[in-house]
Amino acid sequence: MFILHVALQGCLRGRDVVYGLTADTGGHIRYLLDLVAASAQDSGIARIVVATRLFSGAPGPDYAVPEERLGDKATLVRLSSASPGYRTKEEMHAEVASFAESLIAWIAAQGRAPDLIHAHYADAAAVAEIVEDRLGIPFVFTAHSLGRVKASMLGEVAAGHPDLAGRIATEERALARATLVIASSRDEAEVQYAGYGAYDPGRVRVLPPGSDLARFADSRPDPRVDATIARFLHDPGKPVLLALARPVARKNLAALVRAYGESARLQARANLVLIAGTRQDIDALDGEMADTLRDLLVLIDRYDLYGRVAYPKTHRPEDVPALYAHARARGGLFVNPALNEPFGLTLLEASAAGLPLVATDSGGPNDIVETCGNGILVDPRRPEAIAAAALRILDDPAFHARCVAGGARAAAAYDWDRHAARYHALLRALRAPAPSLRAPRQLLICDIDNTLVGCEAALGIFRRWRSRQASLAFGVATGRSFHSAMAVLEQQDSPRPQVMITSVGSEIYHLDQNGVTYTADAAWREAVCAGWEREAVLAALAGLADLVPQGPLEQRTFKLSYFGDAAAAAQVRARLAQAGLRASVIHSHGRYLDVLPERASKGTAVDHVRALYGLPERAVFVAGDSGNDIEMLRARAQAIIVANYSDGLAGHAALQHSYVARASHARGIIEGVGHFRRMLAHAH
Repeated sequence: MFILHVALQGCLRGRDVVYGLTADTGGHIRYLLDLVAASAQDSGIARIVVATRLFSGAPGPDYAVPEERLGDKATLVRLSSASPGYRTKEEMHAEVASFAESLIAWIAAQGRAPDLIHAHYADAAAVAEIVEDRLGIPFVFTAHSLGRVKASMLGEVAAGHPDLAGRIATEERALARATLVIASSRDEAEVQYAGYGAYDPGRVRVLPPGSDLARFADSRPDPRVDATIARFLHDPGKPVLLALARPVARKNLAALVRAYGESARLQARANLVLIAGTRQDIDALDGEMADTLRDLLVLIDRYDLYGRVAYPKTHRPEDVPALYAHARARGGLFVNPALNEPFGLTLLEASAAGLPLVATDSGGPNDIVETCGNGILVDPRRPEAIAAAALRILDDPAFHARCVAGGARAAAAYDWDRHAARYHALLRALRAPAPSLRAPRQLLICDIDNTLVGCEAALGIFRRWRSRQASLAFGVATGRSFHSAMAVLEQQDSPRPQVMITSVGSEIYHLDQNGVTYTADAAWREAVCAGWEREAVLAALAGLADLVPQGPLEQRTFKLSYFGDAAAAAQVRARLAQAGLRASVIHSHGRYLDVLPERASKGTAVDHVRALYGLPERAVFVAGDSGNDIEMLRARAQAIIVANYSDGLAGHAALQHSYVARASHARGIIEGVGHFRRMLAHAH
């Protein structure tokens, strides 16, 4: 397979990238180069090319070199466009048409055309659209950051950025045209993209970037790096609040300085170290970076933080592990206060180096902190929340230690080899779609967590068994969102479901003809919407002491999710009845509590799918393990309870008709299907 990446923004070169050299030379370049390096390890990838702009002038001569070797299979090519000099992302739209012509000419000169184009940022997607129209090469899209998110952060000030409207329109077209959209986090997939008219959740996949974290886990302090920081500080041995980010407005470093400057306790407890890009003269920087740095210096002066804040002018890429080690050696922590962080590679690096995190609750840090348990999420617009979180970590040694231990899991959770394997599987499937099952004779729907997955050996057996079931449609029903469920299934190499019943039955998605993307079931959405008064339910449940809302990403249009015990579930039902509100309350695993529209459940969703497939009741098998499967199991005659069940399922009065498997997890599913098939055979 031949993959062509297109990335126009920033100063891109194959090694020693000077991050922060311009406002657009940031994490997307690191992502792209690491992805290319990981892709090149796959023997099934024949060639990788990264196409970017050729320009000359102030950033340096390297960016005027037409071709640069990245490895045995990978090349960086620079192609000319209308303007000869560097262009910011705000100016890049003027280069799209001319760059596309150069790219089309370059492709024509190759012995073989690329199989797929991967466009990075919306301007590259605009190029890919032109290429697809002319040459028929499909493209996938990674946004990296989104104009609507920036507009939301700017508020009324957004009106003074006319380029934003054009950027958002380009992103709308990219979302509408791309064969597949690759997101780095659930927040990006489920919240950030949701603001676009062309948003189609079934065409978005969450593939967290990997990171080569070994050099950060093995990091050691460097006396030279320590000295560059110590010269700013009265007491350089104190714990460190470390921030490492380009000095641009959305990184929100000013809020961190305010948090520190307004907290006498935090100043007494720790030093603040700001690593904000590399500069010789502030006036020589891009306008936004120069303005941001001036703002930081004004705040440092206003709060009289001299001797407590370090802000070195330069650092080398190879210094970064030593910067983390400097903070670790002093019992410090890492702070990312960005208004929005699409993913957050520095968070993984800092965690691997042994630093707890205080991170923005907007974007990828949600996934990282949930996965690793390595810090505290905060509202980046509240400096007092940033200060309180930092003090909690600094003042609680046991919590500090738990965060450090959680960070050690980052390397396993965010691995480039795993990312590349999933990425390539998706690209190959797009190139050669598996034929769809047009007229299934049977349907199997099973829960995911602790039913389909949970035992690697059992899932391997299920995978082989499923490949032999020519007339069986396979689907899942889960409390997870579509993107969360899809990520788990692909990470575990599960067979791809024909149908995805997600968010405890409140959403249904069907596999498209290309065998990769999914389409939401609009008829089901309309059905569950009837009678659902979400805001009224929220208001009715407000103030229940034993009810704790789950994270923002678990709250859906047709699902409100809480933590609560059985007594809390009873209180919820009573409160809703008192308010005259009709809803379904699902309690599972002793602590998860979901409130849904009255018509929404896994059971009713399965029946909707059964009717779509035109199957009789006896042709449907369902399998589950916990309380949120009760509705589905109760509603189906051929219900399977796997041996590793919880919530007392086997003894539940409404489930006495179920088959309780002797085997656990996916083996139990196979055993149950076999049992009911034998019963059907005997009945005939």
